[in-house]
Amino acid sequence: MGVAEERYGDHVVVRRPAERVAELELDRPEAMNAVSTAMAGAIAEACAALGAEPGVSVTVVTSSHPRAFCVGADLKERDRLTDAELARQRPRARAAYTGVLELPMPAIAAVHGYALGGGYELALACDIVVADETAVLGLPEVSVGVIPGGGGTQLLPRRVGAARAAELVFTARRVPAPEALTLGLVDHLAPAGTDREAAFALASRIAANSPVGLRAAKRALRLGHGLDLRAGLDVEDAAWRTVAFSPDRAEGVAAFTQKRSPRWPA
Repeated sequence: MGVAEERYGDHVVVRRPAERVAELELDRPEAMNAVSTAMAGAIAEACAALGAEPGVSVTVVTSSHPRAFCVGADLKERDRLTDAELARQRPRARAAYTGVLELPMPAIAAVHGYALGGGYELALACDIVVADETAVLGLPEVSVGVIPGGGGTQLLPRRVGAARAAELVFTARRVPAPEALTLGLVDHLAPAGTDREAAFALASRIAANSPVGLRAAKRALRLGHGLDLRAGLDVEDAAWRTVAFSPDRAEGVAAFTQKRSPRWPA
């Protein structure tokens, strides 16, 4: 039997390939996963559904296209929009990137081939980026008269520093996978064709841990970033309190003292 799947619109598929692990697959191969208005809505809808599932500990964002993760916004669609239509489309497009960014559980991007513009911004919205050796990444928006609008100007500096991010955005250059690893644009580099396998291996390792703990840790990491130390420690304390009095904490301590694997509550 195959893995059960749910389809959101025509271009997003959600699967549960392993215990406590979900896959969100970008599935618009005819356009190398260029994000149309309809696809953006489907991404946002799928993320909202996954976020409401306490049984999902990790989400892996993948691509069905053999040569691309995602090439960014659908510029052919954009070219047909009037200024008024583009303004109305903006909140829906933004919701796709916000949906991935605000997933409450750890999120991993499995990247191969092109991850450009909004495509790389979808990866940036994840907590960890696993890329294979074929990956080519970048934020080339200024070369077509716009700027990164899916979080790139804010998320990339948090990854690589302000000056490095400025150079990459201003030059609009495409960065091959080995250099991307060196610069910190990605976190793990896998052999060609194995990004998905490597991402799911990492996801399974993460998913073995406390579901409540994972979500609380992500919340502390995200909300505390950029705050002064005292404020950050207060964020951490609030997150700690959501775990310290939970069934997960009781089970985790019991499993440790009994020298067995934990059986996390559903």
